[in-house]
Amino acid sequence: MKSIGVIGLGIMGSAYVRNLLGKGFTVFGFDLDSTRTEALVAEGIQACKSAASVAERASEIITSLPNPQALHDVAQELSKMGPRLREIVIADTCTLTLEDKFSAMAVIEKAGGCLLDCPVSGTGAQAARADLTVFASGNDLGIERMKPAFAAIGRITHELGTFGNGSKMKYVANLLVAIHNVSAAEAFAFAQKAGIAPESVYRVLHGSAGSSRIFEIRGPMMVAGDYETGLSATHRLMHKDISIISSYIQGLGAQTPLFDIAATIHDEAIAQGFEMQDTASVCAVMERRNGLKRGG
Repeated sequence: MKSIGVIGLGIMGSAYVRNLLGKGFTVFGFDLDSTRTEALVAEGIQACKSAASVAERASEIITSLPNPQALHDVAQELSKMGPRLREIVIADTCTLTLEDKFSAMAVIEKAGGCLLDCPVSGTGAQAARADLTVFASGNDLGIERMKPAFAAIGRITHELGTFGNGSKMKYVANLLVAIHNVSAAEAFAFAQKAGIAPESVYRVLHGSAGSSRIFEIRGPMMVAGDYETGLSATHRLMHKDISIISSYIQGLGAQTPLFDIAATIHDEAIAQGFEMQDTASVCAVMERRNGLKRGG
């Protein structure tokens, strides 16, 4: 039975664990919030007390961390492991700036280890179904070693070449997610203004040429007007991703007018109190812009 380590057991990390266990992996896991680790023990995870403890037990590791500092802390901790680190491949699945990714890679590689840049595309609900796309970049041999784990947590893995290309592709993917999220919300609001019920819009347009993967996934939440049940990604998380993408776009001098508008509408959702609710709540923003009130 193959072993794998998972560091970071939030919405995405815990989904990785469940899918890996379901595919027959022995999973060693750690999270600073011990309650997250303990919650997975009954499902079969081998609990560890530190990131280094995970790395002592598994030679392939997936990280799913909440912010840049968490990645830097893990990189620093693992860099002190000595010769053992030379046997380890770490696939970081976070969405962070290229500067943060390369900084962590430098620390790990200087100590003899291998860090891959492998962000994933998909919501928490998709992660639960192992319906993620993995954007793998970095050392070819390292990616080859991680492929069995990627196959367990995702639907498809794309090998994108040099380290950092995975993050660049994730930025493109999330640009589309932000735009499609707002376009779906706009369509539901427009339809209501025209006297068409949200449930009719979803039923008729689901699977049509006018649909999108985001329409399919978040449409039911927009129909229900419920942005807490089945939470897939909060505005707090999306705001972090949008900020990273916006900064990268500015550095390139690229023109992204649709994304710029979508980012503004996501910001409106936060200002209206939806920060910790699903990003599908941009539908409520569009409804308010149109003077709509559900049931009215």
